[in-house]
Amino acid sequence: MSLDLHKTALQFGHAAGRLRMERAIQAANAISAVALFREASPAAVEAKRTAKFTWLAAGMDGAFKAFQAAGPLPAEYVVVATDGSHIDVDRNAPARSSLVNIGKVMLRYGELADASLTSTPALFTEESDLVLRDPESGLRAVPLEGPLLGMKRAVMELEALAELVESIPPDLPVLALLDGSLVLFGLAGQGYPDFVRKALLDEGLLRALDRLRAQAERRTLAVASYISLPGSREVVNALRLHVCPYGPVDCDRHCRHLSPGDRACDAVQGVTDRELFASVMTSGERTSCFRSLSSVVTEHYGSHAVRFFYLHAGHEIARVEMLTWSAEVPAVLEFAHAALLAQVEKGHGYPVALSEAHEQAVVTGPDRMHFEVMVEDTLSGEHLPLGTSEKARSKRTRFV
Repeated sequence: MSLDLHKTALQFGHAAGRLRMERAIQAANAISAVALFREASPAAVEAKRTAKFTWLAAGMDGAFKAFQAAGPLPAEYVVVATDGSHIDVDRNAPARSSLVNIGKVMLRYGELADASLTSTPALFTEESDLVLRDPESGLRAVPLEGPLLGMKRAVMELEALAELVESIPPDLPVLALLDGSLVLFGLAGQGYPDFVRKALLDEGLLRALDRLRAQAERRTLAVASYISLPGSREVVNALRLHVCPYGPVDCDRHCRHLSPGDRACDAVQGVTDRELFASVMTSGERTSCFRSLSSVVTEHYGSHAVRFFYLHAGHEIARVEMLTWSAEVPAVLEFAHAALLAQVEKGHGYPVALSEAHEQAVVTGPDRMHFEVMVEDTLSGEHLPLGTSEKARSKRTRFV
């Protein structure tokens, strides 16, 4: 046994007291957050937004505390969903390759009920597929692996979603679902050169969103991403603006030298949006929409700005993200709300279309082993060298 569970259990035992204390503080802060939420004014919070603060706070357009119940569903409608999984490049393998598997689901409800569940694998073996290259210089290139491959997969999921929507008859309302966030947070900051952002955003994600918006102009289309057990704090962070005693807010000037717990805004420290809304919403309700002010969205998404709301789905508080052009149409927003609740009910707590898309997309442990064997068999069949690292070889060898 490589992991000493006895020693690990002792460490957990020592940490239990600290965790219990942190949880008690967080519970008290959650009560404070609810009280501040009930008194906060969206206009007053927005008035402080031009100040200097160091956290991501949601944008609000009013109706801060207004919760909506779900309306009726149309007699005929369609839910489509995509999800993905991938096998990353393994530098210890005999050949550089990666694979992305996209699961696609179409569920039609009504008199002509129907379902389609498929998956599409994409194998990357050519050098042009395994890097993102600067088209201007032709010299600079970034390997398409790790977090970048994950973002490429997210783009492919959105492209597959656009294809599904385009295949549905135009007279049917469609809820198009993704798992996770619509925001490519990994592209924030200066971690990647501009040509990487251009390839993934301008030539990838935003083009797919253009296709979806074109569909939304001629049909009822709600494009949404569903985040289960969200850990975001953007609405709670707006309450931190509300409670700040300084005018204007300037974190570096007033609070830089204060210890955690000594700042006025620490009254809501550690509280998530999920915990806040769990205390003030009832099952089936949703919040009004908030604006995502992530730097990736504000600097690069243009007309595809992201809105989000929280949905009390019965078993949990979920975060739902939508595009502005979808969320700002009341009938579309109401359709998304009602259809999502129906999906959660059918999926016993999680949207059934997303569950099925995941099942189509998932790459299991045995799948990965078969993939490795397939690579080796292909190379062997072509009489190509099966060079691999000694590290990889040692992992396959049993020692006494």
